[in-house]
Amino acid sequence: MKLVSFKIDTQECRVGILAGDLVIDVVASARHHGVCGDIGRDMRSLIRACVDGTVELDRLASSAPSEASYELSTVRLDAPIMPSTILCAGSNYRAHNSEKANTPLSGKEPEFFVKTADSVVGPDSAIIFDGALTQKLDCETELAVVIGKPGRHIPVKAALDHVFGYTIVNDVTARDRQVRTAPNGTVWYELGRGKAFDTSAPLGPVIVTADEILDPQSLQISTRINGELRQNCATSDMIWTCAELIHFFSINFTLRPGMVIITGSPAGTAWSADSELGGVWAGKDGLVRATRYCLPGDIIECQIDRIGTLRNSVV
Repeated sequence: MKLVSFKIDTQECRVGILAGDLVIDVVASARHHGVCGDIGRDMRSLIRACVDGTVELDRLASSAPSEASYELSTVRLDAPIMPSTILCAGSNYRAHNSEKANTPLSGKEPEFFVKTADSVVGPDSAIIFDGALTQKLDCETELAVVIGKPGRHIPVKAALDHVFGYTIVNDVTARDRQVRTAPNGTVWYELGRGKAFDTSAPLGPVIVTADEILDPQSLQISTRINGELRQNCATSDMIWTCAELIHFFSINFTLRPGMVIITGSPAGTAWSADSELGGVWAGKDGLVRATRYCLPGDIIECQIDRIGTLRNSVV
């Protein structure tokens, strides 16, 4: 099942079920079925209601009244969820690591950083090019895991039981803030400065529930900028699987409904073509080598099998 957050005209955001070309208002359908309470105020409240059994999405979708349904073309999709926290794994694709000459990682555990809800924008929203922050704005299409069942110290074997669904996040990055070099040539990453800023986490367009993606390691990811294919890779290239990342992050945090984990970027970023920052373009059949970083006017399309396409423009 695909879930969305949507607006009609200038009204407040609602939570919906996407059924073909129709969007079903979850709250309106729930009321029709006599289900009350705080189940659809936002996506996080709906996830909690699903986890505790208060609401059954299949029932709401299969017998929704006509007044609870809207044509998709008449609504505006927002980010499907405003997560409480976005836990981020970096340098998690073998091919991506091979295109960087200066990855300062131990290899013993995932790279770890955090984005906040303030970074999130929805589909078709603008990514702001802030010249005071960066001159090297890059993008990364990443599979995002949406947590449902809460837990801490979650075993790898049970980790996927804690997943509510999956979506797409574009991990927009200021490369010249991320990759820093000392006078002696030592390289380090400032992930907070390079990764967390306004509009650095476009998210959407939908959440696909976990029952429709039983194996998150068998998906294809691609990125197009102005129609050029820049990234094209399978999630099987991850070093740490989604289950292993859930286990890893649950050591630090109690994972709660509505938290999001992003799982790293495949190869093909603009960074790979930037020798000044240690990029090593390896090349791959069908991929277009970047000749520059993202600039105002660019259209970025992030696509993942069975989820869809997240499209944003740079302004």
